Amino acid sequence: MRLTTTLALLLLASSAAAAEPSIWKIDPSHSSVQFAVRHLMVSTVRGHFGTISGVARIDETDLTKSSVEATIDATSIDTRDEKRDAHLKDTDFLDVAKYPTITFKSKSVRKLDDSHFEVVGDLTLRGVTRPVVLRAEGSPVPITDPHGTVKLGGVARATIDRQDFGVSFGKMMDNGGLVVGDDVEITIDVELNRQ
Repeated sequence: MRLTTTLALLLLASSAAAAEPSIWKIDPSHSSVQFAVRHLMVSTVRGHFGTISGVARIDETDLTKSSVEATIDATSIDTRDEKRDAHLKDTDFLDVAKYPTITFKSKSVRKLDDSHFEVVGDLTLRGVTRPVVLRAEGSPVPITDPHGTVKLGGVARATIDRQDFGVSFGKMMDNGGLVVGDDVEITIDVELNRQ
């Protein structure tokens, strides 16, 4: 009787463990956030944020129950031009003195096929939170690196209107076009380490 009870408890414990989502941390040295925005209506300026952190909780039995939270250090913005970077950090744009981070917290995940997903979540930028849809593509099978760390990777893309987040700098050109476009294309390349 005692052996049967012990076996039953072990089975219950293993089932509960199997139901728990696996935890994956963003590897900041192999992850990046890039953005692109139109300039003077004739070119596209690209830049990136150098620091990102976060955690994904992946339900391997039902990926739609997975979640992700990420934090970007807004002060780490880099467009390869110190003067422009200083302006982007100022109150006309990111106002990093008051809002030093940009965050994303998922609310739902929809599987499109084995490697494509839609991740809907709340993006908070300059203290304003709006829903954003990330179009994500990821490696469906984990790999183990030469150091024994189990990894997943992927890329997510979205386009946001900066005006929705209070980034309303609107200097106009003589022909009526904007010096800086409203649409910002975001690309997030991420590598995850299993914990």
